[in-house]
Amino acid sequence: MTTMPFEKSAEKPADTAVGTPSGTDTAASGGVPETAAELAVGTALRAGAPQGGAADPRTTAVVARAETKKRKTSPFDGDRGYVSEQDWRRGSVRTSMRTLHVLLLVALVVAGVGPMLLLAKFAITPTQDIIRTPLAIFPHGVRWANVTEAWNDVQISKYFMNTIWIALGSWFVQLLVATTGGFVLSVLRPKWSKVVNGLVIGTLFVPAVVLLVPLYLTILKPPLLGTSLINNFFAVWLPAGASAFNVVIVARFFDSLPREVFEAARVDGAGPFRLFWSVVLPMSKPIIGVVSVFAFIASWKDFLWPMLVLKNPDIQPLSVRLPSIQAQTDLGVFLAALAISTVIPVVLFLVFQRLFLSGAGLGGAVKG
Repeated sequence: MTTMPFEKSAEKPADTAVGTPSGTDTAASGGVPETAAELAVGTALRAGAPQGGAADPRTTAVVARAETKKRKTSPFDGDRGYVSEQDWRRGSVRTSMRTLHVLLLVALVVAGVGPMLLLAKFAITPTQDIIRTPLAIFPHGVRWANVTEAWNDVQISKYFMNTIWIALGSWFVQLLVATTGGFVLSVLRPKWSKVVNGLVIGTLFVPAVVLLVPLYLTILKPPLLGTSLINNFFAVWLPAGASAFNVVIVARFFDSLPREVFEAARVDGAGPFRLFWSVVLPMSKPIIGVVSVFAFIASWKDFLWPMLVLKNPDIQPLSVRLPSIQAQTDLGVFLAALAISTVIPVVLFLVFQRLFLSGAGLGGAVKG
């Protein structure tokens, strides 16, 4: 029986140079190499094949695989989406979907960023241009004096600092109560934790407006202090800590932490304070970021309670003072003051946005 040339080549040790390991069943893959080195060797074999001779099946298979690998893969390869991979390869579907994505992105940018950009534009636009042609792009130039007048003449700088101090104090009190309360209810779990947890959740069903009168009377005549807290920042800071929502979400986050870490820390001799400070808090960066943003922004925009307990204009925040000065302030200057008041919340969100989207902070405490 006559042996064909390609059969002889299949028996030669050169197969090892092609990259097929000894003992590997090449029949399952049709004898087609798998690695990038094999693709290069196959291309070289094809280039060196004699003209007019019989084509080597291995070379043909290698070339076909190389050409297949050059195909541009779909963005949804290896992932399940609302458009199948086969549909995505169709030009009409791909074009329509990309157009829809661009339109959706533009709509979200206009709806989310558009009002802020418009307010920033009004802050440096002359008042007459705001009234006559609000959407025109600076028909009579830019007026930076709006910002300086709002900051100095209208004394926005003073109210801005008042707002920062109020927001920082409220943030600290809320974070302290939420983390310690969640730690007790979720990690320490004393016998009465279920009762306290039920009471905390029950306060969520009480409307906030119902608590205004008793809370105001408590601030007016606080027990044990003997002096009123009206016109004092503590009148805003202390009630801010009574946030059942923050305690609940922090406790639920602590429930998801691995209990093995707590047991390992106790075995190493860590007490409750060391467990809270060195183990639980480093693992809780995402929820601390969420609570921080919620607490800071809620305090920044709060109007009713600061207006009731901070009656002195010199210590009032921006949320209370801006409506009061609107009537006697130029429109351009007033809009500049509004733009200044939005700077901190926007910056705060940009700083903490990663903590909303990531679950980082759990890996460092697990013992190897």
